Amino acid sequence: MRIARTSDAEPTPMDGAQFSGPVSRRDLVEIDGPPDGSVIIVNFEAGARTSWHRHTGGQVLYVLEGAGRVGVRAGESVEIVPGDLVYAAPAEEHWHGAAASQPMTQLTFSFGEAEWLEPVTDE
Repeated sequence: MRIARTSDAEPTPMDGAQFSGPVSRRDLVEIDGPPDGSVIIVNFEAGARTSWHRHTGGQVLYVLEGAGRVGVRAGESVEIVPGDLVYAAPAEEHWHGAAASQPMTQLTFSFGEAEWLEPVTDE
């Protein structure tokens, strides 16, 4: 058993090549699978978002604070708010980030390898 304390997790900036706008993370735990994975808290400043991406084992997002949006290739983006849980199936291309007018914090469970794709456009 492992216990991760959010108060012990220091924020670090995310790779700017995979995000538009300021985004930071606090690593909580690495999961020794299968599938391998991680649990992190991600803070998106207002308007910041990921690029298109997919995870070989899927991804689960739980919105803690603020408001955001999430989108998939086959559909429009949808608003997400505290208490919402988003499941991206293995290999499903998606993106997520903060609303244009306010930041968002999410608890992120990612499984398998991430493949980063092109940036999301404003459209």
